[in-house]
Amino acid sequence: MTAFWDELTGQADAIEIVKAAASASAIGGSGDSSMTHSWLITGPPGSGRSNLAYAFATALLSTGDPDGDASAARQVTARTHPDLGVLATERVIIPIDDVRQLVATSQFSPSVGRYRVMVIEDADRMAERTSNVLLKALEEPPPRTVWILCAPSEADLIPTIRSRVRTVRLRVPEVAEVAELLQRRDGVDPEIATRAAREAQSHIGMAHRLATNAEARERRERTLDIALGIRSVSTAVVAAGSLLDLAKADAEAITEEKDAEERDAALRSLGIEPGGTIPPALRAQLKVLDEDQKRRATRSLRDGIDRIMVDLLSLYRDVLLLQLGVPGEPINVRILDRLIAAAAACTPVETLATMDAISAARERIESNVTPALALEAMLVTAIRPRSTS
Repeated sequence: MTAFWDELTGQADAIEIVKAAASASAIGGSGDSSMTHSWLITGPPGSGRSNLAYAFATALLSTGDPDGDASAARQVTARTHPDLGVLATERVIIPIDDVRQLVATSQFSPSVGRYRVMVIEDADRMAERTSNVLLKALEEPPPRTVWILCAPSEADLIPTIRSRVRTVRLRVPEVAEVAELLQRRDGVDPEIATRAAREAQSHIGMAHRLATNAEARERRERTLDIALGIRSVSTAVVAAGSLLDLAKADAEAITEEKDAEERDAALRSLGIEPGGTIPPALRAQLKVLDEDQKRRATRSLRDGIDRIMVDLLSLYRDVLLLQLGVPGEPINVRILDRLIAAAAACTPVETLATMDAISAARERIESNVTPALALEAMLVTAIRPRSTS
């Protein structure tokens, strides 16, 4: 199996579907029943939706081999293939003009391959008005254009788009499968790989980060420690501020390095040496980059807050299962003693109330409620006067 399929751990059924379609397209053309012009790849966060989309794109853009060829794989990885169109956003909502531009380029005929492939990584971030722009392209596609959309679920897209795509559903990989990928691909120690896969709840991207970044692991440990130390309303308010600070630190760690690399690349492309003076005529181009990076920082902070709440849900999920006597290894097995103490410090009803509050806070923040206020309201339900240490 070619290397680009190897990134898709635990998704053998989905791989079989898209490889069969790519193979059929090479043999029988787009009229073959296994191949269609529009696809939707769904699955939980971290399951590998975009990885499958680009692996599928590589197979379609390769010349005569559904396993792909090295040249096409390199170009797709670099997003430089002339017949590949990509829409990936760091924003909360995909701008309608970006979709219009992608739709316009989808009308071109392939320049070197059998197909022109258009990938939208976060199709669930389109507003209804924006989705209707894409709908028109899906209703009357050029004969050799293939659309590949990615979203958490079919329900995240408008019904008229759902009716025009073939859906491939990804499953949540097993912890052992993700750990094996981390060991094989990234050379991670088996114990750290297993811990990262379990604590990331099989989210491949987050597991990679936890496995390869000690600071990320420390921030996660601090998150759980803060939650288990809440004893009063005042400590809940302080805890909310501390968690927000952790989310900011995590977001900055993710974006700072990427921002610097992008700026250096932009300067090189403009012929400016690092540290050199930027001519006034070129400042507008760099201003656009700065604005894009600011938008990405906003999204990264929101994602960081959400990761914290996912970690908290895992904590209280472990506590609840212990309270109910459900067998099985906790997600946060490294702090089992503290989980047992937390389970004894409250009732299952109280634990469920905290989990409901976390879910409500996620929805409020997504609806643009001030994160600090949402976190404070959430953590008040986590007050445990009895010791959980």
